[in-house]
Amino acid sequence: MSGRAPLVAPRTALDPAQLARYSRHLTLPGVGEEGQRRIAAARVLVIGAGGLGSPISSYLIAAGVGTLAVMDDDTVELSNLQRQIMHRQSDVGARKVDSVPRLAAQLNDQVQVVPLGQRLTPDNALELFAGYDLVIDGSDNFATRYLSNDAAELTGTPLVWGTLFQFSGQVSVFDPRTGPMLRDLFPEIPDADSVPSCAEGGVFGALCGVVGSIMAVEALKLITGTGETLSGKLWLYDALSAGVRTLSFERDPQRARVRKLGNYAQESCALAPAVGQLGAAELETLRGSQAAPGRVLVIDVREDWERQIAAITGSVHVPLDQVLSRGWDAIPAQGATHVVLACKSGARSLRAAQALGPQPAGAQVLNLSGGTLEWYQQVRGEALAY
Repeated sequence: MSGRAPLVAPRTALDPAQLARYSRHLTLPGVGEEGQRRIAAARVLVIGAGGLGSPISSYLIAAGVGTLAVMDDDTVELSNLQRQIMHRQSDVGARKVDSVPRLAAQLNDQVQVVPLGQRLTPDNALELFAGYDLVIDGSDNFATRYLSNDAAELTGTPLVWGTLFQFSGQVSVFDPRTGPMLRDLFPEIPDADSVPSCAEGGVFGALCGVVGSIMAVEALKLITGTGETLSGKLWLYDALSAGVRTLSFERDPQRARVRKLGNYAQESCALAPAVGQLGAAELETLRGSQAAPGRVLVIDVREDWERQIAAITGSVHVPLDQVLSRGWDAIPAQGATHVVLACKSGARSLRAAQALGPQPAGAQVLNLSGGTLEWYQQVRGEALAY
């Protein structure tokens, strides 16, 4: 038990089928029938239908949350299936949020699902947060995490927050009613390239289940008023050592309160292209031009296993770590008039292009903005699923 008030008022009585379905909750001290009625009345918004959103949605649907909205503007890729267990092979190419209604129909059709196939933005965040009792942030980028935090602070909406990287995860609760927020823990948005993405750094698939389940537990504790939440605490898990730590933090009395939402794309210090950008069609036009016959060098900075899936015709393999460690010494650019860096979708290659520094005399450095995926789509008419 705790002295904290439950987040949600209970709904009307449960029917006999519901009593049977949720019987394991009804016998729990601090939950009981009233707690289950609170769960059934709760309106929860989940940001992200990926690695974290999958276990979060699964457990909240199983628990009988009244309304579950899931927001994601992305589509399912083959590489998602290693960890995003809500999706199936047949979903590749479909909207991620469309997997949620199917899950509810098969697991618990009493839950009302609201699929939101859009991105969280400063234009829609406040209205969305105000419409739900609780928000759970399972996003994968700094801009969305800080936007969620600020919207939660402005609307007074409790926020369950979690992150993943390789073999580690973090969870906290940012409850503006009673405790500190993300900006009390990490005041400024980190540089966008300060932590590699899942595509670059990888993520241990089953780790998503561990962290996502903890986030679902925190949400249910908030809803029912049971136990002590992670408000003012940062829960850290290391899968390699099976180590768990919990750090405490408090509100920063010197921090200015959030007064309005900002422009998070600019504030996030995203990589500003210091090199030219070109698309797949422009690359082929350049490679076929009279001015640069055979003098356009395409450098693929992906891993070897990625090139085994697909590679741009005529590209040369120089892995990203070699570009970052050796610079121009790793690039066979003799005689090239244009050096075009390419990866899967353009993020790693932009990082590589910026890391190269001053260009050799006569060579222009460019980044293939859409990467190998766009090249295959536009030049070969094939949609890669990886």
